[in-house]
Amino acid sequence: MIKRILRNTDKKCLYKFVVNMGVKGTMSFNRFQKRLKKGEFFPAFHFISVTDDCNLNCQGCWVTGKKKNARMSPEMLNQIIDETKAKGSYFFGILGGEPLLYKPLFDVFRKHPDCYFQLFTNGTILTAEIAEELRKISNVTPLISFEGDEQVADVRRGGNNVFRRTVQAVENATNAGLITGVAMSVCKSNFQLALSDEFVNSLISKNVAYLWYYIYRPVGENATPELALSKEEIQQLRQFMVNARNKFDIAIIDAYWDHDGNGLCPAASGLSHHINASGDIEPCPVIQFATDRVGEKPLHSVYSDSVFLKELKLEIPKKTSGCIVMEDPQWLVDFTEKHAAADTSGRGNEAERLRLMTQIPSHGSGIPVPEKGWIYRFAKKRAFFGLGAYG
Repeated sequence: MIKRILRNTDKKCLYKFVVNMGVKGTMSFNRFQKRLKKGEFFPAFHFISVTDDCNLNCQGCWVTGKKKNARMSPEMLNQIIDETKAKGSYFFGILGGEPLLYKPLFDVFRKHPDCYFQLFTNGTILTAEIAEELRKISNVTPLISFEGDEQVADVRRGGNNVFRRTVQAVENATNAGLITGVAMSVCKSNFQLALSDEFVNSLISKNVAYLWYYIYRPVGENATPELALSKEEIQQLRQFMVNARNKFDIAIIDAYWDHDGNGLCPAASGLSHHINASGDIEPCPVIQFATDRVGEKPLHSVYSDSVFLKELKLEIPKKTSGCIVMEDPQWLVDFTEKHAAADTSGRGNEAERLRLMTQIPSHGSGIPVPEKGWIYRFAKKRAFFGLGAYG
């Protein structure tokens, strides 16, 4: 895998990945752990939604159905990055909507050459020209959502010819020499594809560097809970990933399990938090409630003072090591009402939706499957490799 990446990656992009993501990322996670030991808190990294605008209408997307789309000002985005860098963290996940519709984005990337950005994109507008521009910027890895084959993708994504356009985006990115990832939100309609050798090998043949698996979480206007995996399917997915890490010539990333195979909630652990396009500071993208906003006080003061975020980290582990939105949505509503947290969904009915939602198994309800490889065990214990928060 390392030889393949070295051979096919632009040298400047590779340098930025090793230094900004690898070295600085490990150091930032170590700083995060030291802060926790001293009773202090500031996330190891942020996930930032820069815009609610999107050219698709996906099932289970948290930004659909908003009364009015928001777009983060570049001044706010730069402020978040600057304040986070001041705490020794240099990695950011950039989300949407579709972040490639956010016009100031590349200027922000250029403004912070000492950082590393993971660009979560549906890929449908990732042209060869955009890929070449990202190569020149060099501190960005596109993570392209791949939600199914020709029959499934259009339904899942609410668009036309999505599969073909996604495949083209992957090829555009790898042809430009970018460190390229593919993400799949595994659900019932793409489960067989996700766990197939053919699918993984097809990505390797296109020089994809890493494959990031999530479990589908039913949120947003078109939540579609019938797509959520069963407990048995989640167990199968976890076992497949552990085995795949020793089988395939590609990095297999997950967001929900630690090195011993125990369920992990990045928001409850404090590894990451999400800032939406309006500047609301949320525990994670699918918990659309907040008591704090960017600009009201410095970020380090928000994280030291927010009773809502502090108590959430204390209370969720008492309920589950999985996803509280799936396993006990009614409790979550009670908790947010107790803290007078504002509905940040943009739809105005998130509490009502969660009240009516049935409980669904998540990654916290299975039998632990420990990592087999020492590299993955080490990376999960000593760096934030694999410990994302996006779903």
